[in-house]
Amino acid sequence: MDRISRDQMCMEFALAAAKRSTCLRRQIGAVIAVGGRPLAIGYNGAPSGLPHCTPTTCNETTPCKNTVHAEMNAIAWAARMGVATSHAYLYTTVSPCWDCAKAIISTGIKRVVYREWYRLIEPIDLLNQAGVYVCSIDQNGNVNRAG
Repeated sequence: MDRISRDQMCMEFALAAAKRSTCLRRQIGAVIAVGGRPLAIGYNGAPSGLPHCTPTTCNETTPCKNTVHAEMNAIAWAARMGVATSHAYLYTTVSPCWDCAKAIISTGIKRVVYREWYRLIEPIDLLNQAGVYVCSIDQNGNVNRAG
């Protein structure tokens, strides 16, 4: 029997979470886990109770101003529920931006695993400088150090 790894499983959860995204520009999912077991899940979209993206406010040329990033939503949900993120791993479908990287560092997350690379390398460098282990995982489950 071929079993997927815990990294693969958590990334599959993040990919599923991305399907809940309300952002029209890009759908992203994130999972915070300890020991391969999810603690919090997030996806990008408007804050609860606020209007979702529209083709006018969110498109290929207009950056969305309503969307909360998937990583931030997962971190916020954990905080709201009183779930500690210290020493946890964060799985995200796209590598973190600057603001998400800073939040990851501040919450004590120790490892970030992403599927696709975001356009900036600097947030990964920042995570590495702060002692956060950053790696990518491909569709076959191969994990490679990033940065």
